[in-house]
Parts: sequence; structure tokens; C-alpha cells
Amino acid sequence: MIPITIDSEIGKSKILAGESISNVTQYLPDNKKIVIITDEKINAVYGHLFPKADLIIFIPQGEKNKSLQSAELIIQKMAEAEFDRSSFILAIGGGIVCDIAGFAAAIYMRGIKFGFVSTTLLSQVDASVGGKNGVNFGGYKNLVGTFCLPEFVICDPEMLKTLPQSELISGIAEVVKHGLIADANLFEFIEQNTDKIRKYDLNVLMRFVHDSVIIKSKSISRLCSMI
Repeated sequence: MIPITIDSEIGKSKILAGESISNVTQYLPDNKKIVIITDEKINAVYGHLFPKADLIIFIPQGEKNKSLQSAELIIQKMAEAEFDRSSFILAIGGGIVCDIAGFAAAIYMRGIKFGFVSTTLLSQVDASVGGKNGVNFGGYKNLVGTFCLPEFVICDPEMLKTLPQSELISGIAEVVKHGLIADANLFEFIEQNTDKIRKYDLNVLMRFVHDSVIIKSKSISRLCSMI
């Protein structure tokens, strides 16, 4: 495991690249109510590895469901279950699940703590580590949102093995962008390991995650200095 700490004006976050979802319990607060936010697909594959929770809320899949209505669903169910400001949200999923859950955590009772188990390469290298949480509104992407860092992000490499090629490619495209903009060594590494990428080589994929998180953390620091 390669832990990376992001320390910025908007908070502190620990990115756990290489950690397993099976160890997530050790990062959760003791004696606090836990709600898991996920989707049916992730639950079907990984539900047996989920930690014990007081409530599980399922978000419908698809970009159209990255909405205020989905955030409202979370808030309504948490309020009905009497979650308070000491409660904790754990999002297990890709970018859409993490975005919605992070946004709901930032506005529920003026903000509660939350963490992510990131299940796609795209979310591991970008969406779950940027501190940007939001939903779409009126046809505009991420029009409503917050800047708030999760307590932790688990990037489990084993979860990448179940990704379809299309989702793997989406993540690789983001890594390529990071290399082109900020890290020539990373871009060269991508070029030298195309065959291993197609074979889901976890050592290569974890290099992508690690280097991308470093790049994103620097971007977050620059952004926070401007807020």
C-alpha cells in the first residue's frame, strides 16, 4: 500500500493506493452511525466485502442520476434514520456515486465526515481525490457543488480487474492527460506499458493511480490558495 496525504486549506485527506476494501473498517470511526452509498451493480459484485453499516442507500446508475434528486434521497433516508452530525458516509463506487455522496455529506447538517472506496480507474485517478463534489442541474454538468475532501480514499487494485474495457480506457485517458500536462515520465511510462495495460497489470495501474494522485494533490493546493 502507498498512502498519500493531501493537506490543503479545505481539509486533509489520506489516499490509500493499494489498500483493500476488506480493510475499510479500520478507517471508519468507532461507535458512530455509518451509512453506505453505492449502486446495485457494485453491491452485487462486492457487497459481501462491505463493512457493517446502519443504513445502505442505492443510487441509480447513469449520469442522469447525478442530480439534486439523488442527493435529496440520501438526505431524506438519513434524516428518517436519525443520523446526526457525528455520523459518517462511506461511498463505495465510481465517480458518480462518490460525487453525489460527497455532496450530500457536505450539506447534511452543514457537513459530516465521509470516505470513499473508489471502484473505477477514472475515479481513483481523478474524481474521488479532487475534493470537488457536485451534481448536475438544468442540463449543466456539476453546476451545484462543494469543495470538501474525504477523510480517506481506498483505491483497491483488485477492483479494477472487474472493469469492462470501456471503463478502463476512460481511466487511461485521464492518466494520459495528466502525463501530457504535468509529468513527462508518466507519459513515457504509459507508452512503454501498453501491452501490460491491456492485460490489467495491477503494478502498472497502481503506478497510474499513485502518480495521478500526486499531480491532483498539487492542483488542489494551487486551487485552494486561490479560494
